[in-house]
Amino acid sequence: MTSGSGTSDAPVAALSKVEVPAYAKWSRLAIKQTMLKYPHADIKDYLHIATDSKKVTNTEKFQLWLKEEEREFGVLVTVTYSAETGKFIRIDFQEIPVN
Repeated sequence: MTSGSGTSDAPVAALSKVEVPAYAKWSRLAIKQTMLKYPHADIKDYLHIATDSKKVTNTEKFQLWLKEEEREFGVLVTVTYSAETGKFIRIDFQEIPVN
């Protein structure tokens, strides 16, 4: 009898090829810092909006949707980091008013 090892490894091989987006590191930071800035709010949704690469700095922009008691609102989070070293520089928050 043969062991049939050819098919049992296929799912693991497929999973190992899944690429992590380049912005994943910064999305974790954006979510963590948003939770610190708005400790009584729940993050309901998250979206990576854009990557902006410059010569000196790069930015990653995210939109998070929060709910705090009866209030729901959006927050634009911009993470700026060094293009050369990849080190964090700053994070900015801008609330999006709800009509």
